Amino acid sequence: MEATKKTTSKKKVINDDFIVEKYMNQVLEKNEEPKNVFIFCKDIKIDETEFYTFFGSLDALRQEIWVKFFENTLVAIQKEKEFETYSDKNKLLTMYFTLFEILTLNRSYVLFALHENKEGLKNLKRLKGIRSHMKDFVETIIDTESSEIKDKVSKITKPIFAEGAWIQFLFLLKFWMDDTSKSFEKTDILIEKSVNTVIDLLNTKPLESLFDLGKFLWKEKMN
Repeated sequence: MEATKKTTSKKKVINDDFIVEKYMNQVLEKNEEPKNVFIFCKDIKIDETEFYTFFGSLDALRQEIWVKFFENTLVAIQKEKEFETYSDKNKLLTMYFTLFEILTLNRSYVLFALHENKEGLKNLKRLKGIRSHMKDFVETIIDTESSEIKDKVSKITKPIFAEGAWIQFLFLLKFWMDDTSKSFEKTDILIEKSVNTVIDLLNTKPLESLFDLGKFLWKEKMN
């Protein structure tokens, strides 16, 4: 006589990651965003109260997706044992390269969220959270004892430098969205050239770097 088999049903774990994953998948599968929280929760078979445990609205959820992109970037960076010994330039390069690797893994969603939903400038609302996190990251780099930028950036200009890094990201993001080169290698080139330019602007040879960056952008625009 066979022993009775115990059947255990695996309970669905509902957390912010679960909701984010379901939202991104649904957007891509349906090629449209949910009209409201009720419809979204009905589609993914959770109660509205479970949604509101983690997010106050669909807009908050859409912002959190971008925050998670950056948080995953930081997790990956922190696994690099030598990161804290990197120069400021290499820290910025590592951040941008890692972030764009993560964005590439989610390219279909990113393109829909920022372009294909036809919302135009309204889409920038989604980036509010990641903007804050990125600026904090850049200011943390400047505040480290080993920072080469620290002596060149005053307390007044530090927020401006951090804001500049954010604007630089938007510039890179737009280029990456339009990039059709294999493995987005042209975006990688632009990341390196633009970071070199920003760092060199704090040194003594900005014109050379600006000229190099300008040549690259002109070549890409004309081809």
